[in-house]
Amino acid sequence: MKAEVSGGDGRFAYEGLDRVIHERARLSVLTSLITNPKGLIFNELKQSCSLTDGNLSRHLRVLETEKMVEILKGHDHNRPQTICRVTAAGRKRYLEYLSILEQVVKDAVKGAKGESVSAVSRGLTPSQA
Repeated sequence: MKAEVSGGDGRFAYEGLDRVIHERARLSVLTSLITNPKGLIFNELKQSCSLTDGNLSRHLRVLETEKMVEILKGHDHNRPQTICRVTAAGRKRYLEYLSILEQVVKDAVKGAKGESVSAVSRGLTPSQA
């Protein structure tokens, strides 16, 4: 049974925080690719995100399945080369995610600038441990 939230329009639910993007490694991959619109070679992406070959491959597979990145395989001087690029859909989804994340930051800053802890806790006594 789901507990009811009182007063609840879910103001702080942040439903737009896309779970696919919100994972640290995938956020790192997408940020790297957004800042390099022509794409990055697999090894460059791996280094910029501090990931292993296997870990990067796994996260790229998730992002590719979600149609957020495209993986292009080719050759450069007879050597295999993999280039990773963000898709238009991936860019749109990433920017929507950032918009929600900006709201999280604004809400946090607004809360931090609000009443001080002492004003909130006035009249309360510390619990005895």
